[in-house]
Order: sequence, then C-alpha cells, then structure tokens
Amino acid sequence: MAYDEELAERIRALLSDEPGVREQKMFGGLGFLVDGHMAVAASSQGGLLARVDPTEGEKLLAKPHVQLMEMGGRKMSGWLRVDIEALRTKRQLGPWVDRGVAYARSLPPK
Repeated sequence: MAYDEELAERIRALLSDEPGVREQKMFGGLGFLVDGHMAVAASSQGGLLARVDPTEGEKLLAKPHVQLMEMGGRKMSGWLRVDIEALRTKRQLGPWVDRGVAYARSLPPK
C-alpha cells in the first residue's frame, strides 16, 4: 500500500512556513524531515508516524487511535502511529505535526 497522498498534502500545508523541511520517501511512506531529523511521516500502512519525546510516550499512548510504532516486530520508543481516524481535521492533525517538529528541532543538528 502506498502512503495516503491526501494526508501527505495536509502535512505539507501545515509545514509550509517551517524552515529546514525536506521530504523523503522511505519504507513506502513519505517522511518529513526537519533539519535532517524525521519529524512525521505519512505511513505506507496508513495514518501518521510521529516522532515524540520518549518521556511523553506513555501519556500520548492513552489517546484514542495511538499506538507505539513497531518495525520488524520491535517496538520503537519515541515513535507513535496515529490512525487516520484521529487525524480527520486540521485541529486533530496539527498538534501531532507540531509535536514531531518540536522534537526534531530539539535534537542536535545533523
């Protein structure tokens, strides 16, 4: 399955004024990198992958339609999968994109 192009366009619109944003196809999805660090991605498995501060992960997992990302059977701390049901509106999607961008910007420059 290819990534959701409508979701990618919505993410792109939210990031249009952000400096240092680059798009990169990866793992069948479309990642949005900020200063070289992945912030969010339109996943090939549907929904959004969001990079978050690992210390906030447990709290965020309590939200509906959010789970820890798994890659190759391994759970990835600091990465969350958000189902499309929780991203229908700009008001729902925006905070996830903002959270991913903020965490990417907190990392050392690449």
